Amino acid sequence: MKEQEMNLNIRYDAPDEVWDKVPVIYAQLNGWLGYGTGGDHGERGVPYWFSFNENEKHICASVEPGGLQFAGLMDTEEWDIWVKAIKEIATKELGYKVGEIEQGEVDF
Repeated sequence: MKEQEMNLNIRYDAPDEVWDKVPVIYAQLNGWLGYGTGGDHGERGVPYWFSFNENEKHICASVEPGGLQFAGLMDTEEWDIWVKAIKEIATKELGYKVGEIEQGEVDF
């Protein structure tokens, strides 16, 4: 397993109609656990997939100025499959192309 990271073009200042759909997107993804509640259950309010323990296979997300950031620890092949899924689901749910700005998939 290795550390993974990506930023999607879901902006921190997107309107409520975008952010209201983000939990729907999260729940459709493989490994969805929910939001951390503190202690052994991850950082309070942070979305997690696969594990709340960041020393195990996991993914978590945060809202950053550059977009919605995902970071995790997992095999690259599995990460690539998961990333493809979130881009497809988010594009369908939000009604615009969701991708990685750094990869040249979309404009900021």
